[in-house]
Amino acid sequence: MIDTERLKELVKLMVENDLTELDLQDETQTVTLKRGHNGVPMTAAPMVHARPAAGPMGEAQAPAAEAPKLADPTAGQVAIESPMVGTFYSSPNPDAAPFVKIGQTVTPDTVVCLIEAMKVFNEIKAEKSGVIEQILVKSGQAVEFGQKLFLIRPS
Repeated sequence: MIDTERLKELVKLMVENDLTELDLQDETQTVTLKRGHNGVPMTAAPMVHARPAAGPMGEAQAPAAEAPKLADPTAGQVAIESPMVGTFYSSPNPDAAPFVKIGQTVTPDTVVCLIEAMKVFNEIKAEKSGVIEQILVKSGQAVEFGQKLFLIRPS
């Protein structure tokens, strides 16, 4: 059985060193920890896998039962990704309402955010039709090229 205090120490180590994945193994167990990057949650939860016990001839035996697989809550959703590196803004100015909200229907021409790059504000359009399901970044957050900004359910 995994020591929960040791597990907490490993998670703290990951956060302090900005690690997104950590794999550890010994003679009896393998531990894989994964976490999101830049505050973006990952769909995979921390996992603990026990190695199968060796049989009488040293061969590995299959585990008695596998854990049930969890349904992917983002299945069927499509990402709107950042076309550039810059700073994400959810509204045209700090006092204005956001361009889009969760549950809002968008078309390919809907402006969903601004990304500031080299002191130029670029309007980012949805380029897809659907309903905004998740907003994955916060206003003022730095974003990378190809980073997922929104998840939409296509219509």
